Amino acid sequence: MKNSSSSSHSPIHVIGGGLAGSEAAWQIASAGVPVILHEMRGVRGTDAHKTDSLAELVCSNSFRSDDATSNAVGVIHAEMRMAGSLIMACADKHQVPAGGALAVDRDGFSDAVTQTIEANPLITVVREEISGLPPKEWDLAVIATGPLTAPGLAAAIQAETGADSLAFFDAIAPIVYRESINMDVCWYQSRYDKVGPGGTGKDYINCPMDEAQYNAFVDALIAGDTVGFKEWEGTPYFDGCLPIEVMAERGRETLRHGPMKPMGLTNAHNPTVKAYAVVQLRQDNALGTLYNMVGFQTKLKYGAQAEIFRLIPGLENAEFARLGGLHRNTYINSPTLLDRSLTLKSRPGLRFAGQITGCEGYVESASVGLMVGRFAAAERKGEPVLLPPDTTALGSLLNHITGGHIVNDEEPGKRSFQPMNINFGLFPELEPGSIQRPEGVKRFRGKDKTIMKRQLIAKRALKDCAEWLGVAPAMAESA
Repeated sequence: MKNSSSSSHSPIHVIGGGLAGSEAAWQIASAGVPVILHEMRGVRGTDAHKTDSLAELVCSNSFRSDDATSNAVGVIHAEMRMAGSLIMACADKHQVPAGGALAVDRDGFSDAVTQTIEANPLITVVREEISGLPPKEWDLAVIATGPLTAPGLAAAIQAETGADSLAFFDAIAPIVYRESINMDVCWYQSRYDKVGPGGTGKDYINCPMDEAQYNAFVDALIAGDTVGFKEWEGTPYFDGCLPIEVMAERGRETLRHGPMKPMGLTNAHNPTVKAYAVVQLRQDNALGTLYNMVGFQTKLKYGAQAEIFRLIPGLENAEFARLGGLHRNTYINSPTLLDRSLTLKSRPGLRFAGQITGCEGYVESASVGLMVGRFAAAERKGEPVLLPPDTTALGSLLNHITGGHIVNDEEPGKRSFQPMNINFGLFPELEPGSIQRPEGVKRFRGKDKTIMKRQLIAKRALKDCAEWLGVAPAMAESA
């Protein structure tokens, strides 16, 4: 065990070595406070993880849009970079082409996080399962155990809070070997030819379907054998992560207006014929040998998956490096249980971070870890706990977690708080009169006005975040 006593401060304990826990530990150590990071993998595995590495990505390898000018996810990327995020630094170092998105080589990314954490003299990594709440002598601690919190700790949290945990299902999409994809049928193209970090505008493999093929595929999905849910999995789905077969059951056109929408794509083999639906595959590793099926999380049995997915044109001979699946994700009723600094109201000094707080997504999880790490370090050092401005992406997400949801007044006994990705709907409105018609433009409404609004919100967020962090405005512009 590495010695973390090279500081005059007592250590802060972080439970969970996922994206949120790793980021929290990094932020605490960066503030000069020692950390003990407790991770059970290596002693006890989970149903979803394959390695013992920190910050392992168990679902997609995409951190989503990296556009900080008009996309909320890109804005939170930029804010995290300004704050010295370990997760973003490792993601940038191990990115793979993905159009306008930031996608990573999952093994390279996780290895980088693990090595950086283990090399930090202020961080001690302890491989052990914490089966109950932190002992009282751990006066400052963070629970960042994520969607697969061990049963013992989950029960302890429930006993402490007196509130039931809610759960939804997190998803794993199938991964296909690139060499088994028929490129005489498929073609490379990003939607609307968008070029992103490390990309060329041709970063997805696209598989086209005509109407008959699409209908046959939907029929097969609906009729496919699925894995029966265990008793402990009897929970509602999160609408942002529905199984592909559940989407098909919700209406015949649902998929072609969702993950299989054909807009912005032109078949390189037959440009004059528009596809009725398109399945996209995104590069999953730096070598370009693996591609994941975008939006194809599923509860189908493995045999059914292989049979049905080979109905997709271009995948008739597909070989799968990994088939899809879903697993339970538990989160607490944060608006009721946590204060604005994400401290458990019934237990001062104990904070929560990551998906267990009710955020959704890799970046959001890591960003909450970033905030919690900074809050805990400030408390340990006797400094004011400074919350990010409401106008920032970080502040907007924090607001949602701690009380920004809509309360269901018609059913007061029904819990209404649900997981949320960062989006512009969480940001405060602009000042009246902020959106002005550009000079020389006669028609200014609809999409053009929305784009300008988002650009102004993003610009305001980065400026206010730079001021909160005390960094130069130029850093905000380059983040």
